[in-house]
Amino acid sequence: MAHAARLGVDIGGTFTDVVLEIGPERHSAKVLTTYAAPEDAIVEGMHRVCAKAGIQTSAITQIIHGTTLATNALIERRGAKTALITTQGFRDVIEMRTESRFEQYDLNLTLPEPLLPRNRRYVVEERMGARGDVLIPLQRAEVEALADTLREAGYQSIAVGLLHSYVNDSHERLIRDVLVEKLPGVMISLSSEVSPQMREYERFNTTIANAYIKPLMKSYLDRLAERLAAEGADCPVFLMHSGGGIISIESAAEFPVRLVESGPAGGAVFAAVIAARHGLDKVLSFDMGGTTAKICLIRNQTPKTARVFEVARTYRFKKGSGMPISIPVIDMVEIGAGGGSLARVDAMNQIRVGPESAGSEPGPACYGRGGERPAVTDADLILGKLDPDSFAGGTIPLYPDASKAALDAVLADRLQMPTLEAAWGLAEVVDENMANAARVHAVENGEDLSDYTMIAFGGAAPLHAGRLCEKLGVSRCLIPQGAGVGSAIGFLRAPFSFESNRSVFMTAKGLDPANVRALFADMEQEATRFVRSCDATSQIKADYKVYMRYKGQGWEIPVPLTPEQAQEADPQTFLTRFEEDYANLFGRTVEGMEVEITVWSVNAYTPTAPVDQAAPVTPDTAPPQTGQRPLFDAALGSSHSAGIYARTAFGPGSSIQGPAIITEEETTIILPSSRQAMALADGCIDITVKGA
Repeated sequence: MAHAARLGVDIGGTFTDVVLEIGPERHSAKVLTTYAAPEDAIVEGMHRVCAKAGIQTSAITQIIHGTTLATNALIERRGAKTALITTQGFRDVIEMRTESRFEQYDLNLTLPEPLLPRNRRYVVEERMGARGDVLIPLQRAEVEALADTLREAGYQSIAVGLLHSYVNDSHERLIRDVLVEKLPGVMISLSSEVSPQMREYERFNTTIANAYIKPLMKSYLDRLAERLAAEGADCPVFLMHSGGGIISIESAAEFPVRLVESGPAGGAVFAAVIAARHGLDKVLSFDMGGTTAKICLIRNQTPKTARVFEVARTYRFKKGSGMPISIPVIDMVEIGAGGGSLARVDAMNQIRVGPESAGSEPGPACYGRGGERPAVTDADLILGKLDPDSFAGGTIPLYPDASKAALDAVLADRLQMPTLEAAWGLAEVVDENMANAARVHAVENGEDLSDYTMIAFGGAAPLHAGRLCEKLGVSRCLIPQGAGVGSAIGFLRAPFSFESNRSVFMTAKGLDPANVRALFADMEQEATRFVRSCDATSQIKADYKVYMRYKGQGWEIPVPLTPEQAQEADPQTFLTRFEEDYANLFGRTVEGMEVEITVWSVNAYTPTAPVDQAAPVTPDTAPPQTGQRPLFDAALGSSHSAGIYARTAFGPGSSIQGPAIITEEETTIILPSSRQAMALADGCIDITVKGA
């Protein structure tokens, strides 16, 4: 029986990862990202993997794509000329933000600039009540006059966000009807479709972000589909969304804001599959690529999700300093700590790393492409973690002399230390940055990382995972096969899915079962329609969730429901489930307080294939060494001779002791002196504490 050929593509800030899967057979390639035309790197990688597999591009039956283009456009503010239409009196909501101060004692606190300046924000005289009743009707003539003004200004995209439109969207739809008639070709985003949830600041900001990147992403997706077809890959193209599922290219073009964080979401899906294969219920997913590092908690083989997250934070690690995006998303912490993250010395003579990155143009100094400042990859090369002749499967030569020159010029000479010590300092700073982010994320979620198993992937993660485990007190780490292109593999494991949300306020005691059943049915129908646009035949399942809080609290907690609980809509069941989850998160409940429900959610998805459990193995002898080289051990503060092993030589049970280096095409695994490693039945390298 012939297997379908499926292609997974992840565009990162430094590398574009391409994975071709034909049944159990898998081929991969890493190509430097081409910023001017991202599709160029995809096409190059596609031809490479097809050549490895011995097939024509026309044999590819499906392409699943994740990208950082949407995120980068928001961070770099390279979007379309966009306007906002909102309710009179609410023009400045996105500038006023919320009362939260992310740096409480900074008297000179500078708030991030809104995505749109004030002269691009317009108002109409209308008003909806909180329960959807029309307080001030919207006049069509006013909208028509505004459309003439917008045409003269030459806007490419328009966001429409009116007060309480998540309850009654009739005024937003009227505005769209007029704009479509009067401004053909201009793209329109309605908040009642993009993010139909309460809280104007988050909803307006999300809608503006969607409108801002919509022309850019639609142009790119259209260009990509045409280019792939011209190269012979005339097959369906799907996009990974931030919630961990797959949507059609048409839905992605309509709601591009859902593509923000799509690449990292694929990595979390990949880690969840590995966790299921090994029966792990507490996993710390660690994804480190060329530009950023992503950390995600995975409980019971399911990544933690959220419905609001931030991009483009202006203060590092400071919640509230970025741009809030209110869409379903896998909850993770992302920091500027990748192989290309650049180092500098601050005014206090301290080494700082990131968030600025060398990316792929010019890349770290060792790439020999013009980079003059030291990056994490330069430190890794000097510390002996990388072989200059076999980086990225030998396709990218590295130049140690260029790394040494950059480290000396920026760090060593200024701090009056040897090059090796400067590289050690750089690596320790970036590792501590990642460890600190993981600690904070765990504490915020009430978790103790000592009980967790790390799953590390991405081109740079296996280089740093061992040291990160030492810092966090994590005793076990798995490095899966294909770790260097883990997110792209995750795309091929993700289900088709779409999450529908509604903001309908009610108290738990006042819950009306008939209304709740009708609400869930409406959301399920909407979510299922999006999934059916991708897959017309598969079974579709649904997950149900409500967001609940005690009266007077500012934020809610997510409370998952079974299909039976959602259908019965029993008030006492909802209350019991809330108290259980609240106690798990905060240690206790609050007696005598009324409970409120603010947001309702249904996620429709196609079930994925069951994951086979990995067979147990017994320790065996070490594979043959391919060589030795000095490897700096940060915990010991000195270099030691480390054996070099090819990962392909590891069979089930093959065991080695650190210090050691395990090489493969897309990454390198560094085994510190404190660790030992054994190959498992599915090819994972299991790193544990010596003697454990």
